[in-house]
Amino acid sequence: MKCVDREGCEIVKNDTQDKALAFLYQTRIGRGMLSVLIKPRISIVAGKFLDSSTSRWIIGPFMKKSGIDLSEYEMSDYRSFNEFFTRKIKPECRKIDWEKTHLIAPCDSKLSVYPISQGSRFVIKDTEYSMESLLRSRKLAKHYEGGQLLVFRLAVDDYHRYCYVDDGLKSKNYRIPGVFHTVNPLANDVYPIYKENTREFSILKSQNFGRILMMEVGALLVGRIVNYHERKEVKRGEEKGRFEFGGSTVILCLEKNRAVIDEDILLNSSRGIETIVKMGEKIGVSR
Repeated sequence: MKCVDREGCEIVKNDTQDKALAFLYQTRIGRGMLSVLIKPRISIVAGKFLDSSTSRWIIGPFMKKSGIDLSEYEMSDYRSFNEFFTRKIKPECRKIDWEKTHLIAPCDSKLSVYPISQGSRFVIKDTEYSMESLLRSRKLAKHYEGGQLLVFRLAVDDYHRYCYVDDGLKSKNYRIPGVFHTVNPLANDVYPIYKENTREFSILKSQNFGRILMMEVGALLVGRIVNYHERKEVKRGEEKGRFEFGGSTVILCLEKNRAVIDEDILLNSSRGIETIVKMGEKIGVSR
């Protein structure tokens, strides 16, 4: 999908991740590898490796391939790849918009916005969902009809921490396990699969935008969602959590008539174009 910045300039994206996923999902060899990689034991071992000091050798080649500038981050000497991947940015490098009527982006990402209706279908991390299947709740899906779904797609070279978008009372976390199932694996070189990524969501009873559903979608393989809080009062710009290794996605579900998304973002989304946003920047206003 094409990406543009807030000035409308097209950004050439790093397609390494897309090529890797295409190999895994669209070739016989890749799918065979994937069926092994997603096994819980393999994922646990891989996660432990990325947490270990042995994984430090990956950091240099990854930085070179992704063009990451460490001068924006608080430290530059990392004990493991996951410590590098979840590196914390300097506060002055991500300014939070404190105007209470402004809706802010929860993370660095590529943003797409969709209207929510009864028959809406959304493709998120290469899987098609209805609102009910995404949330695993008919009641919640009905509640957000007429509202908007904001999909913030993070690539592997993005900043992988995310924040609360307004002051308010956060609910407990609800976790939805991931699913991976192959269909007729020996029938064709390319065969259908059914998958859902692990998801975790909470409801933010916000001061200025109603009940915002905030969802994190983890990577299918070793990616981990790390949310810091259960039910508590939170503040705009306060760090909510982080993703460990893997490209990931943050989703906001907004109630009907609660916010007006900025015109450039809506126009881009209507044309199938993602808009690059940074954590804390204005993306809309309260209604």
